[in-house]
Amino acid sequence: MSARSLFSLILAVFLAGCGGNGGGETVENRWLSFNEGMELARKLDRPVVIDFYTTWCGFCKKMARETYSDPRVSEYLAKHFVCIKVDAEQKTGELRYGERVYTPAELAAAFRVRGYPSLAYLEGNGDLIFVDPGFKRSDQILQVLGYITEGCHRKQVTLDEYRRRGGRCD
Repeated sequence: MSARSLFSLILAVFLAGCGGNGGGETVENRWLSFNEGMELARKLDRPVVIDFYTTWCGFCKKMARETYSDPRVSEYLAKHFVCIKVDAEQKTGELRYGERVYTPAELAAAFRVRGYPSLAYLEGNGDLIFVDPGFKRSDQILQVLGYITEGCHRKQVTLDEYRRRGGRCD
C-alpha cells in the first residue's frame, strides 16, 4: 500500500463517523462521498446509510439540522455505520456500485428513490437492505439503526415486528 493510500484510508476511518463532534463541525463535514464510503464500508465490514437528498428539500435540511445533530444519533452512527450523502438530482459524477457506474441521479433511480430525504441501508459488502423514505425524527432513526446493527433483517424479522417487540428481534 502506498503512503498516499494509507493516508487516505486513515483519513477515511477518522471521518467515518457520521455525526458532528459537538465542536462546531457540521454534520455534512462528516459524511463521505459515495465511492469513498463504499470502499471504507467494505474494508471495515460496517453497514452503510446513504442519505439521498436534494439541495431544495426542506425536510432534508431539517433532518441534517435536527436529527443528525442529535448527539444520540450522531454517536450511534459514528460507532456503527459508514455514512454517505448523495445529491439525488446531480447528473454528473461516477459512482461505482456493483458492476456499473452511475451518476448520482441514476443511482437514486436504481435504488428506486421517489422522494426526499430517503435513506438507503446497505450491508458492508454493498447489498441493499432497504430504502426508508421521508423525514425521520431522532427516535425513529434510532429504531431503524438498532434494527440493522442487531441483524434483525437477517433473522427475517420485519421492522414493524422489531418495533412491536420493543426494539428486540429475538
